[in-house]
Amino acid sequence: MFFKRTARREVYYKTDDEVEAIRKSCLMVCGTLAHVASLIKPGVTGNQINTAAEAYIQDLKAIPSFKNYNGFPAALCVSVNEQVVHGFPTDYSFKDGDIVSVDCGVLYDGFHGDAAYTFAIGEVNADTMRLLKVTKESLYKGIENAVEGKRIGDVSFAIEDYCKRYHFGVVRELTGHGIGRNLHEEPEVPNYGRRGSGMVLKSGLVIAIEPMITLGKRDIATLSDNWTIVTRDKKPAAHFEHTIVVRKQKADILSDHSMIEDALKNNPELREI
Repeated sequence: MFFKRTARREVYYKTDDEVEAIRKSCLMVCGTLAHVASLIKPGVTGNQINTAAEAYIQDLKAIPSFKNYNGFPAALCVSVNEQVVHGFPTDYSFKDGDIVSVDCGVLYDGFHGDAAYTFAIGEVNADTMRLLKVTKESLYKGIENAVEGKRIGDVSFAIEDYCKRYHFGVVRELTGHGIGRNLHEEPEVPNYGRRGSGMVLKSGLVIAIEPMITLGKRDIATLSDNWTIVTRDKKPAAHFEHTIVVRKQKADILSDHSMIEDALKNNPELREI
């Protein structure tokens, strides 16, 4: 879930024990998303996967981070096609050719985890599949730069530069964020920027990196529910997210998309990205 801009606050660096607590929450998130991946198919609704996800989280003795967060009504953000992020689960039945971005957060033992994945149902057109592939790859380009001594702008530039090579739109109004005892902490992590700009990254900084990329122009609008973000040109958008901790040589990815990808491989209705 993207960072809602607020007054600048202190940056909190995590101890090794705190990092492991966040990792545990992140793995619960990815287990939840893997469960969702086993259920998505034509005819299934956002409300159905949201209900299943909330039950899964409760079975883990954890709390859905998003539910009731600033009034958000659900355990999952379910964003379909031109919806970029923060879509409400509804009774819309997914169809062959849809893409569905699912964002999930879990609070366990005092720490939040956060991750997102965009699923492709059935015969998704080639341009949209390319968007999903590039968005996912851009996430790892950003993570490669999340090492001690670099700056936030290095992460941001890597994502933007990669996506712009393919002429995709990079949403600017929404950002990644720090995470820990609070779902949203400093710093903001934009998906665009200049090399060498922004705060210096230090070991122990835990951030959620989440490219939000569009097939057409980057311009967005907010629907009347005051949450759902859509592309103005109604072209599809993709969203992938990992929670990571900055380290000296290489970022440590605390979430695990492989759990999700194993589940979607076993679901014949979903396309591998």
